Amino acid sequence: MPRLWKIAIAVLAVLAFAALLTFPSLLRTVLGLRRADRTAEQARRAIVPPISTPSDTREKAQLFWLSPTSPDTLEPTTLELDLSADAEKRAKQLITALIEKTPTQTQRTLPADAVLLQFYLMPDGTGIADFSETLETEAPSGILNEEMAVDSIVRTLGANLSNVYRLKILIRGQEADTLAGHLDLSGFFNVTPQAQVQPAATGGATGEQPLAANPSNASSSPEQQPAIKN
Repeated sequence: MPRLWKIAIAVLAVLAFAALLTFPSLLRTVLGLRRADRTAEQARRAIVPPISTPSDTREKAQLFWLSPTSPDTLEPTTLELDLSADAEKRAKQLITALIEKTPTQTQRTLPADAVLLQFYLMPDGTGIADFSETLETEAPSGILNEEMAVDSIVRTLGANLSNVYRLKILIRGQEADTLAGHLDLSGFFNVTPQAQVQPAATGGATGEQPLAANPSNASSSPEQQPAIKN
């Protein structure tokens, strides 16, 4: 065998041996990075303290998730939650429950790792929900999926609060163009408070079905009609 071949084989053998020695360390590093990715939102969630106030009382609340029998519609589910009398804290408790207490994975409307960082309520009834970037990066893309995500928040707020009339969604304190590429987030989303919902028999001034009578009817239209982004 030519000498050059012997040298090449020896070099390859040394490289292979070195690879065997370093592979376990490399594998641990990769797995560590993956674990870090998975726990990033968990750590972020830990920074946001549990939402509880002295005024919390155990109440029945309606939360809106995807219907188990009709996945393109929303369906109310009644849960008992500890809810604050303060409207801002109550809204935050409701949206957090919407993320964390989903009955089944197929009914989920918001990413499991999403975190509601803060909720503000303006004197004019405008609610501002500030989410972690996971809402934007992990929400399923597609206009229907994105509408269902926002609708679930809007309907949950409307069913359990009487003084929130519209909603603005922020991502890490900043405006986002879209939720996941389609639904425009630049505007405000109308909220119909429970106190203003009329019985189904009477209907509204425009003949539209009220929220309580038609929970699957979309309500995530901003006050100014959003453009659906391609």
